[in-house]
Amino acid sequence: MRALFPGSFDPVTPGHQDVLRRASLLFDEVVVCVMFNANKTGRFPVTERLERLRAAADGLGNVTVDSHTGGLLVDYCRGAGIDVVVRGVRDAKDLDYEMPMARMNHELAGVETFFLPADPALAHVSSSLVTAMGRHAGSDK
Repeated sequence: MRALFPGSFDPVTPGHQDVLRRASLLFDEVVVCVMFNANKTGRFPVTERLERLRAAADGLGNVTVDSHTGGLLVDYCRGAGIDVVVRGVRDAKDLDYEMPMARMNHELAGVETFFLPADPALAHVSSSLVTAMGRHAGSDK
């Protein structure tokens, strides 16, 4: 079975890497895909995000990396023959955000959503936090 692990991956975090690794153990093939969210402004160029995802997928023989610039996630799934979307969730807030999209993807195209709970050691990590830490890494204290 083929699965899609979509996201903005802006930037790729240890949590993303963990979900990708675990999904690769559960599905025959995983496509990790940089998707574009009109409500988000990208901090890193898509080419850099794709490079980082390829590095994260190194050694995972059943993972491919892609990007999708237009249309809905279900459009990508239909075109690629994918029936399952993998989403990592850190807490109830993430699940509340993801559930309406999961229901809509199922109603629109029969695409199921598989939720992977975050590793507790990584549940506090978000792309926003990683970006903020990177901005302040070289600053004076």
